[in-house]
Amino acid sequence: MKRVVVVGGGIAGVAAAAHLAPRTQVTLLEMESTLAYHTTGRSAATFLINYGGKGARPLAAASQSFYENPPPASTDSPLLSPRGALWIATRKQISHLESLAAAGRASGAGSVMVDAQEVRRIVPALDPAYVAGGLWETSARDIDVAGLHQAFVRIARRHEAEIRTGSPVVGIVTQGTGWSVRTHDAEIDCDVIINAAGAWGDRIATLAGVDPIGLVPMRRTAFMVPGDEAYSDWPLVVDVDEGFYFRPDGTQLLCSLAEEIPADPGDPRPNMEDVALAIDRINTATTLGIRTVNSQWTGLRTFVPDRDLVIGEDPTAPGFFWLVGQGGIGIMTSPGYGELIASQVLEDETPANLLEAGVDPGRTLPDRFRT
Repeated sequence: MKRVVVVGGGIAGVAAAAHLAPRTQVTLLEMESTLAYHTTGRSAATFLINYGGKGARPLAAASQSFYENPPPASTDSPLLSPRGALWIATRKQISHLESLAAAGRASGAGSVMVDAQEVRRIVPALDPAYVAGGLWETSARDIDVAGLHQAFVRIARRHEAEIRTGSPVVGIVTQGTGWSVRTHDAEIDCDVIINAAGAWGDRIATLAGVDPIGLVPMRRTAFMVPGDEAYSDWPLVVDVDEGFYFRPDGTQLLCSLAEEIPADPGDPRPNMEDVALAIDRINTATTLGIRTVNSQWTGLRTFVPDRDLVIGEDPTAPGFFWLVGQGGIGIMTSPGYGELIASQVLEDETPANLLEAGVDPGRTLPDRFRT
């Protein structure tokens, strides 16, 4: 039985632990005192197949069965709820909308182009002087992020995975044919390390003597503004160039500039200029007239240069696996990539359900960053 250490307690780390624990020994190390403190805990995710790179889209499709039929006793309520997504465009952006529609059709997202009149029927607050058309995706749904994370934790613990919080990794050395991972109060010998440390992924690699792959953390701020019960049926509304988005959240509206500003790994704070710019853009596109902000927060989304996922064993370091670069799609694809990396660690064939969804394991390997 292989001994596996997973570094990182966000959605990527617990997804890997949940898929590995039934078949091998797993220890998960999280540097914070609680799991999902950073990116996962600050995400308001949508299951949206028509989004992300070519490696991510099939993994999203492959994840759908987990969301709709999670393992028994892993959840207390459904992981998905109806929402829909509406990409909107000005007259100048219509060509971008058509490109996105083609990608949606290829992904099986059920994307449908709609005219300006239909766009305003779906979301009456959109300004007719602004919106020229839209792309309607009824298959998009809200994800219960906390419920999904907890489902993976329950599965991992049920199969005796050890989860250690407050355990930052301070050293990693090779140990025979395996590794020794050191925290402030322990040394753990293992055969495999899974680097699921998000924005800190390159730092973990450096500790292990493995070359970084060029991870770039980028901050994104979200905020809540007063809403109305009448907005509750609105979909997620996204500018086709991702200049802003908004959607209902209870009696409030969750809004964002959808900005991507490079930042160091850490605990970022909202930039009120970004909030103000988002409000200006949303007010320009709608008749909402937003003037008040109830709350705001900022998280990090981490990308590699080609903006696709990185999943697999580093060709320069046997037993060192990457599970990073999730950017803005790490939550919705987590059941799929959890299953994929488990098959890689255990040296199994790629599961048939992943292949049927179009997953190509070669596309997301870290080999593409090595010469």
